[in-house]
Amino acid sequence: MWVWQLVLAVGFGIGSAVIPVMNAEAYVLVGGGSGALDPVVAAVGVSVGQTIGKVAMFLAVRYRPGYATRKSKEPKPVDLGTRRGRFVQWNRDVSKRLLDAMSDRRWSIPVTLLSAFTGIPPLYGVALIGGASRMGVLTFTLSVLTGRTARFVLLAAGVSLF
Repeated sequence: MWVWQLVLAVGFGIGSAVIPVMNAEAYVLVGGGSGALDPVVAAVGVSVGQTIGKVAMFLAVRYRPGYATRKSKEPKPVDLGTRRGRFVQWNRDVSKRLLDAMSDRRWSIPVTLLSAFTGIPPLYGVALIGGASRMGVLTFTLSVLTGRTARFVLLAAGVSLF
């Protein structure tokens, strides 16, 4: 019986990792709270599914067509005298800092763990930025799996108390 629950939870986790409106927390809460699912099995399954989905997004960004052969070209100059120009330059600076931070192990692992456990910053964006950075696939996978499992097992443990 628990095998089917695990398979369904993994499937829902994959879907919720890619489609933001599918809420994995609600799946664990409602499924475990109603007694229809074993809360721990649902939590572990959703964690594994979410990890598979986020790694797929990570790899899709990393290995998108033309990414490896792309030549780095200079960005178009912007007029810093206009509001739009200042915004474009600010966006470029923030993007570069995020990519540099996610390429450094001192920041990539804690940021990914924090994102996977708390949702701040959103794991969807962290997966995309991580794929564009030099972060390792195994490092990303283990960080997401650890953070998501801790999040959903704690959520399931809270549900099982009631």
